[in-house]
Amino acid sequence: MAQKSTLWKKVRSVFNQIHLYAGLISGLVVIVVCLSGTIYVYNTEIKEWADSDRYFVEKGEESLSLDVLKSQMESKMEGKVTSVFVSEDPEKSVQIGFLKAGEEGRGTTYYVNPYTAEILADNSERTSTEEFMSYMFSLHRWLMIDRVEEPILESMGNRDLGRFINGIATSLFLLGVITGIFIWVPQKVKGWKQGLKVKWSGNWKRINHDLHNTLAFYSLIALFIMSATGLFWSFQWYREGWQKTWDTYQAPQEEKSEPEEIIVPGPAKEFSLDAVLASSQEILPYAGNTRISLPSDDSQTIEVTKYRTGFFARAGSDQLSLDQSNLSLVNQKLFSDMSVRQQIGRSVKSLHTGEIFGSFTKFLWFVACLIATSLPITGTLIWWNKRKKKSAKKKSKGKTEVAQMA
Repeated sequence: MAQKSTLWKKVRSVFNQIHLYAGLISGLVVIVVCLSGTIYVYNTEIKEWADSDRYFVEKGEESLSLDVLKSQMESKMEGKVTSVFVSEDPEKSVQIGFLKAGEEGRGTTYYVNPYTAEILADNSERTSTEEFMSYMFSLHRWLMIDRVEEPILESMGNRDLGRFINGIATSLFLLGVITGIFIWVPQKVKGWKQGLKVKWSGNWKRINHDLHNTLAFYSLIALFIMSATGLFWSFQWYREGWQKTWDTYQAPQEEKSEPEEIIVPGPAKEFSLDAVLASSQEILPYAGNTRISLPSDDSQTIEVTKYRTGFFARAGSDQLSLDQSNLSLVNQKLFSDMSVRQQIGRSVKSLHTGEIFGSFTKFLWFVACLIATSLPITGTLIWWNKRKKKSAKKKSKGKTEVAQMA
């Protein structure tokens, strides 16, 4: 037993050193990334609250049909509707993607009152809230290095540099989470109860120590998932490894040497958006928001994507492809039809942001991210207090030795 105890102390000491230096090296970056991530968790809610005049409307007796909204949009402006986003909430605006004549690319998104067809706003210019959230995203993903105009290094772009630094810090944080659980595990059973609570009656050093250990333990699962998925956007090798592990990897397609027959597509056919929405609701009969992407020519299908809503809504959208002629189902990709491995693999973003089970897990991730922001601070204070304590002991020992010699 004594040998096992000695071995465990040595292993625990190694883990403690790894945990300490991983935290000290990555501390500042982790604080910045986690703080910006804490804010960005509620990106959608913050924008809807701050710019409520474009997202929310006063509920009327009956909303206009999507076909009427489409017709009025195209009659007011030269161009065509490319997409429609319909919210399950009757007090929210309809978001209509519009491509003006001669315009290329994504076009403009208009926020339209579904009861009056009034255009409330568009996304051609960012609001101050959108600009702020853009800064938070840049800070979280690239440490805002991507906004530096001049290249910092010749070997890589600024965005790649920010991604690399973020990835190293996230890797060290993940290492700290893994080693932290071994350090936390008490040697004796009676120590478990003490490790699960904060002794508020103690001095500030004891409270700080308990906050670091206890809060980290309670948020352990969320912290592990956040850091493990965060590396997905930092390293190409990690992204491919994740996709291969969870059976979602698609190898790059080789270029075909033989020239294909060129077929010139004709204009898209006329169909009812309301009929498309009704058909999709029959196939996917659950509460959710629906996006309809209109085809640009007759060779394409109508693409419908539906997202679940609710406090405990499962992440993972369902996709339908409908024929333009008769709105028959050409293809469907249901999240529930995927294997568990593929569901996990395709939910990497939802796992990272906490949207995996709707508002419920989103709030848990928000709290966990707030805790993660505090961990480098409380951890550094623990290390600093131990250094001061050791220094005081050395001085005291030195004085004792001098007194004995005298």
